[in-house]
Amino acid sequence: MTRLDTSAYTGQPWRIHQFTADFRVEDTWSFRTPGAGPGDFPVMIAAMRAAGGLAKQPALVRFLFWARWKLGALFGWDNPSDGIGARVASLRDHLPDDLRDAPRGPDSDSMPLKPVYELDTEAARELANKTVHTVMHLGWARRPDGDHELRMTVLVKPNGRFGRLYLAAIAPFRYLIVYPALTRRWERAWREHHQQEIRG
Repeated sequence: MTRLDTSAYTGQPWRIHQFTADFRVEDTWSFRTPGAGPGDFPVMIAAMRAAGGLAKQPALVRFLFWARWKLGALFGWDNPSDGIGARVASLRDHLPDDLRDAPRGPDSDSMPLKPVYELDTEAARELANKTVHTVMHLGWARRPDGDHELRMTVLVKPNGRFGRLYLAAIAPFRYLIVYPALTRRWERAWREHHQQEIRG
């Protein structure tokens, strides 16, 4: 995984730009997907899902999420009144008709990020609570060497000063623990899929 300049996100012709102008780009990362072609984004998404969600993450990552939900319950950060459709409107309320009719991707109570849309080259999920309204955008982009790669961008709209302080406080945990764990799992999912293709 490599952290990229914001232009690696803003310079792509993704649909997400149409309705997130009031969000801040927190960071953009690329994931190694050697041998990937222009039509392999749905394949990558399927490989990531097959690799499993939070339940299959390392123990330290699971502990961090557990601690975060416990703190949220204690201080009331995750009350339904502060979530999507309550404190903030869902991005789906701002989608043009063609995106609203497009596939959304799977949804379940175990996935805190709720689907917005899922296309052949990009997908978006969102979450809102008392601290922030955030969007995780996954996009498929061509590299200079001709291969394609997965790019993950985190977009945020902090809820006031408290939200900004919260984002600053969790940044070290994201960069040092959560993102490296995601990288290992997602890049391994692609390698395993690609090796199966080569073997036929």
